[in-house]
Amino acid sequence: MCGIVGVTGNENAVAMLMEGLRRLEYRGYDSAGIYVNDQSGQDYLVKEKGRVADLAKAIDSKVHGSTGIAHTRWATHGQPSIANAHPQVSADGRFYLVHNGVIENYRELTETYLQDVTLASETDTEVVVQLIARFVEHDHITTLEAFRKVLYLIGDSAYGFLLMDREQPDTLYVAKNKSPLLVGVGDDFNVVCSDAIAMLKYTHDFIEMQDGEIMILTPGNVDIEDEEGNHIAREPFHLDMDASEADKGTYPHYMLKEIDDQPAVMRKIVQTYFNEDGEPQIDGALLTDLKAADRLYIVAAGTSWHAGLVGAKLFERLAHVSAEAFVASEFAYDTPMLSEHPFFIFLSQSGETADSREVLTQIKAAGYHSLTLTNVQNSTLSREATYTMALEAGPEIAVASTKAYTAQIAVEAVIAKVLGETLGQDAARDFDLANQLGLVANGIQALVDQKEVFEEIAKNNFVDQRDAFYIGRGIDYALSLEASLKLKEITYIHSEGVAAGELKHGPIALIEAGTPVIGVITQAKTAGLTRSNLAETAARGSHIMTIVSKSLANAHDDIVLEDIDELLSPLLAIIPAQLISYYTSLLKGLDVDKPRNLAKSVTVQ
Repeated sequence: MCGIVGVTGNENAVAMLMEGLRRLEYRGYDSAGIYVNDQSGQDYLVKEKGRVADLAKAIDSKVHGSTGIAHTRWATHGQPSIANAHPQVSADGRFYLVHNGVIENYRELTETYLQDVTLASETDTEVVVQLIARFVEHDHITTLEAFRKVLYLIGDSAYGFLLMDREQPDTLYVAKNKSPLLVGVGDDFNVVCSDAIAMLKYTHDFIEMQDGEIMILTPGNVDIEDEEGNHIAREPFHLDMDASEADKGTYPHYMLKEIDDQPAVMRKIVQTYFNEDGEPQIDGALLTDLKAADRLYIVAAGTSWHAGLVGAKLFERLAHVSAEAFVASEFAYDTPMLSEHPFFIFLSQSGETADSREVLTQIKAAGYHSLTLTNVQNSTLSREATYTMALEAGPEIAVASTKAYTAQIAVEAVIAKVLGETLGQDAARDFDLANQLGLVANGIQALVDQKEVFEEIAKNNFVDQRDAFYIGRGIDYALSLEASLKLKEITYIHSEGVAAGELKHGPIALIEAGTPVIGVITQAKTAGLTRSNLAETAARGSHIMTIVSKSLANAHDDIVLEDIDELLSPLLAIIPAQLISYYTSLLKGLDVDKPRNLAKSVTVQ
């Protein structure tokens, strides 16, 4: 949610900031703004409701500067509008602030300190910038001292702040708590961004920022201070990622490119986590911790939770270890009774999911160990967990996750097989995972090469519908939840994933003439039962379709998948659902990559 970029010390600041905002569009937003200063008394503030492209049109040729800040805003306090867009500015016109996060006590602070100030927006962000201005003027303190005082007053609220003072036009003040920010180091310039992707075109060297710290940036210097004002030395890390990986190339949308990336992702996971003999390997200390656990708690949100549901079955069937997937936002505030020796696995595409981080903070305080599976190197969840493993999926830009989902399941399978073999489980020893992932890659490729088939299915069966249902049993039910989420996310069709056996206990009342009901059938044990449940909906007027493994298929099935081990069936079964959702959204004329009201990286609870 929201995106922050800043630069100091580069005459191309406007172009850099706008490029950064474009790179951050995937995060979800509804307005955008930019403030730049040329160090000679000229500065410019431009804000627009809508897309970054709308902001670009509003920036005329006279807008220039060598230091500036910019932002894409996802509305939390106040509706999308120019007034509520960032940067927010103090009443005296001296201070400019962009902010990610939520200030929980902004009303109390307004009543205590700003009763005589007329606020120009509905945002909690403006309260912060007005407080900084007030403390500088009335307390006769420096900008840094006022900034630090405000950080103390807002307490444990979530924030990522980037502040400019017109009287120090080459300086950026940066602070964070529970919201990701990185500082990028260039040649005689420095940058700030909420995701490294925003600035990879300009630098690959970044400095991590920890909660509670303040960074003061000038063109040639980065000063890091802790909460007490002590100076901290920290070397940059080099991010070995090609900026072109975040481009969509010749594809019309990121989502379609990322669907097509999935065969390569499967092969990359094999290259990363398997030795020359085709045996999977994980960190020895991690394996020791996993062996000692009596229960695995998989914590995630959205698509990652759906991947966790599949992962729990992998751990139980391959390693014979009790495992369960939990919704992070529920676990954080309604924690279940824990086992005697729990181990936690966090799944997150971005590595910044606020709800998951809240759980991680709690379990760390209790002394429990954890593993993060994430797609983003040096992300918060990656840094703060005991162990981390990369998904190796490459940048995922479209809001609706595709390749991160399949990567999460594949990496969970790697861990489950290694753990199961170590525990002496025959199911794990007999599970030829390297070969299976090769079959998965080939199977995905066969599906994505049939795009016209899925476009036709979308056109004939989904575009004009208001409801749709995916049904299945066991792993197929877990897959149905993700398939349904893909449809609702980008097509705005009401969609549900239903355990097939539960249809008659309520959901079948929603079936009307022509309602699409898609049965997922990849498990031999329940294939006949799911077909019977499909027939029940057809008797009520539904239009039924099937996604079926070849060995279970008949002449009337719609989409037939190559045969792979049933445990890995979601890796293939999800591809038709992804493509049907993509083409339905496209044919409805919707914004495929940036659906309404959604954000890629959810950094507030």
